[in-house]
Amino acid sequence: MGWLQKLQTRWNAKNLWQVVSILIVFACTGLTVVALMRPLLHYFFGAEIPGWAKVTYYILILPIYNIVLLMYGFIFGQFNFFLQFEKRFFRRLSSLFKK
Repeated sequence: MGWLQKLQTRWNAKNLWQVVSILIVFACTGLTVVALMRPLLHYFFGAEIPGWAKVTYYILILPIYNIVLLMYGFIFGQFNFFLQFEKRFFRRLSSLFKK
């Protein structure tokens, strides 16, 4: 069994095209978040970006990442998958803080 078939089983995807489109959504979201970093940090800090600003950006980008993930999921026809993915993610995240 190849890695795409394993992902298909893990994600309960209907076919391999759905797996590929899910991977494309993750890739587009990651590229978008990284592409936003430099212009935003230059806007706030100018040419010299302090290291703490980059760390803060990665911490604060989480909500924006999730919105962008849902947006790309909608564009690629995988909104329901990513909505369920987000629900599981936040359920797990909230359980970490309850302990």
